[in-house]
Amino acid sequence: MVLNGAVVLLLAASLSQSPQQVSAGNDLAPTVRRLAATAQLAAQEYRVGIADGRVVSQAEVDEARLFLQESRRAATDLPEKVRGAVAAQLDSLLRLIGATADPDTVDARVLRLTSGLSARLGVTLDEIPSGAPSLARGAEVYQANCASCHGPLGRGDGPGGVGLDPKPADLSDATLLGDRSPLDYYRRITIGVVGTAMPAYELRLSPQDRWAAALYASVLRLPQPTGNVPPELQSFATTGRMSDIELQKALGAHDRATATLARAAAVRSFQPDATASGTAAVFNEVRAQLDSTYALARTGDSAAGTKAFDAYMTFERVERGVRAKNPALAGELEKSFAALREEVTKGAGTPDLDPIRRQLALDLEKAERTLGDELSPSNLFFQSFVILVREGLEAILIVGALLTFLVKMGASDKKRDIHLGILAAIAASLLTAVAVETVFHLTPSKQEGLEGVTMMLATVMLFYVSYWLLSKMEVVKWNHFVKSKVHSALTSGSSLALVSAAFLAVYREGFETILFYKALFLTGGPAGAGSGPILAGILVGSLVLVGVYVGINRFGVRLPLKPFFAVTSALLYYMAFVFAGKGVAELQEGGLISTTIISGAPRFPALGIYPTVESLIAQGILLGLLLVALLWTFVIEPSRPRPGAVLSSKTAE
Repeated sequence: MVLNGAVVLLLAASLSQSPQQVSAGNDLAPTVRRLAATAQLAAQEYRVGIADGRVVSQAEVDEARLFLQESRRAATDLPEKVRGAVAAQLDSLLRLIGATADPDTVDARVLRLTSGLSARLGVTLDEIPSGAPSLARGAEVYQANCASCHGPLGRGDGPGGVGLDPKPADLSDATLLGDRSPLDYYRRITIGVVGTAMPAYELRLSPQDRWAAALYASVLRLPQPTGNVPPELQSFATTGRMSDIELQKALGAHDRATATLARAAAVRSFQPDATASGTAAVFNEVRAQLDSTYALARTGDSAAGTKAFDAYMTFERVERGVRAKNPALAGELEKSFAALREEVTKGAGTPDLDPIRRQLALDLEKAERTLGDELSPSNLFFQSFVILVREGLEAILIVGALLTFLVKMGASDKKRDIHLGILAAIAASLLTAVAVETVFHLTPSKQEGLEGVTMMLATVMLFYVSYWLLSKMEVVKWNHFVKSKVHSALTSGSSLALVSAAFLAVYREGFETILFYKALFLTGGPAGAGSGPILAGILVGSLVLVGVYVGINRFGVRLPLKPFFAVTSALLYYMAFVFAGKGVAELQEGGLISTTIISGAPRFPALGIYPTVESLIAQGILLGLLLVALLWTFVIEPSRPRPGAVLSSKTAE
């Protein structure tokens, strides 16, 4: 028999729903789909067994009869209002088969039966996902459940199939199985094949795993794929219903040569690339399908179950990536999708769906962050370069200015104190770096919270440094700042004061550098995924600093302070803005603050912008502080009278 033994028998009475169960939950879909699928498979097998009005394969005809008898048994679980009519139609089909009727007549009767039952009870018979199931997952499911009988390559030569009668089908036979579609395989995997002794899969495998196995089984008979897939054949909702023969006709081929089969194989093997189409696009599609599910559920439309299924199958395109990075989150999402589908199938109202809806929205937000939050390599390199150059140049400028003012004030002998302070600051910075890493390694259970705190601290420091640079843009202000540091240290009469001034000036830069880089490494992704670009930025930045140091000390090069401070201040504010959003996200991951999703709000991970109330408030505060800082620095502070100017005015009087 064609495909006999290919999949599982799920017709045991112990797995059938009782009439009470069906009516209690208004969940007619499994019963109706089982009845329709067995009737459709009966028509399919009957066509194989009949040619020119005579029986050419009694086994296929017998199998068609068994399928119809199973449909007849499933009809007893239907509501009383349709039970009798459906049973009469099935009895009529059994008589047609007994009379060796024309296969077209049987097909037409089955179509009338299934479409009428679907329309009357409001049940969608075939839930075909719009996106292609995962072939990789299909291979896993096949090897775990089917290969023992059908063999690893589908040739029907598995050790578990020895002695079986009938033997497992040869799934690699392209000639015999060319008129079979993935939907045909899915139906057989779901309801089984009459006469086999294999275990049931409807309750053992999820719908997505059954679809994955069905698609994988349908490529075992095909050669290596070649050629492009036309846009109209990239939707699995279309190709999942089509046999290889129908695919070849759609591709414009009218023969069954290997070359045309290879083109059909390309269509079967087509897998939507979540990376190419954009992770964000996949999540947007999932959310849109979920919105449709909720809207249909509110009106009691039975199509809500199909939409919920489509949403999960779309999520499957990114599920493996989520599972690789956060297995627990992937598991929670699977449970939530399953709960949603169960509730809408039962006809649950809005109050029952609200908790599931909120949990799905929250978990999808976390999943999208898991996959889409990593900054691009160029962005990581640029930020790394800016951090080191800015902090390094400021340290060079401060130390250079300290030494210069010492000479001007006739205290060249104090240079040794400056150098001691610098060495102490470098040593303290290294110890700080070790301490930070130690804290992170000792608290893995609170990793997200610690990362969030680090990013928020970096945000505060970045904003402060950004404002500090703005306030020192004028050369006069910069000189006054450095001169006051030296003057205070010298007038104290203590070498320790001068050492402390140098130490604090350099250690501040070192501490900021460590904090900023730790935050940057955290935004680069898990397991050091962004380490390469960050380290490259450090290397290039170091070379630039060496060049600047040599230029200043050997050739007397002078940096344009105002442009330098203005540009680096803007860049540091940008980083503070990004870290604010990502820091809040990490705190939400760690459960330290709540997550309130705003539907339709913008999402720009590169800017740390997420559609949550908490992150948008944090960044809004930062924007407000920026406006205040700009007003103070460029409007209010310059207009204030200086003490020196007031004194001069009084003297003139």
